[in-house]
Amino acid sequence: MDFIFIIGPSAVGKTTLAKSLYQHYQGVYLEQNMVPEFVVPNNVEDIGIYEEQLCWENVLLQLRFFYDKGHRNIVALDFDDVRTRELPLIFKGYKFITLKFVSSNPEQIKEQMIHRHNNEGGLYVPDYVERSNHVIMNRKLLPNEVQIDVAGKTKEEVFNEAINIIDSFDPKTDYVAYL
Repeated sequence: MDFIFIIGPSAVGKTTLAKSLYQHYQGVYLEQNMVPEFVVPNNVEDIGIYEEQLCWENVLLQLRFFYDKGHRNIVALDFDDVRTRELPLIFKGYKFITLKFVSSNPEQIKEQMIHRHNNEGGLYVPDYVERSNHVIMNRKLLPNEVQIDVAGKTKEEVFNEAINIIDSFDPKTDYVAYL
């Protein structure tokens, strides 16, 4: 697989899985929040939009850099749902899979949030996370996207399910992509 994208709400287990997949496939591991700190120019009107756009473009450059250097099984995560919808447009022609993590049990996500540390990133407001999970869960699947419901599963069960899906997945390289 060229790229393995992992998306979903906070506290659903994306980072845990991504690190395990990175080790398993001996590829590259990249999170959007790994972009170096930078100073925003004074003339920027919306700092949040500027920072997010700059980080997104930086991640895309890094993904292409590693691919061009011959790396495969590039595991990338931490994209919001709008950026996730762009993946099929940007990576059309590549062999990629997007694992869409959700939980049909919102209480499980809330429980996992209790055990997070402030430096782990993500949302910490349970109602926002629950709403994000609901929106992502109910969004129509994109090209090369597979949904994994983590409800009631251990880390090992989710990892094994993901490996089985990835290893048997036949990615489409030609499809109709839309936003």
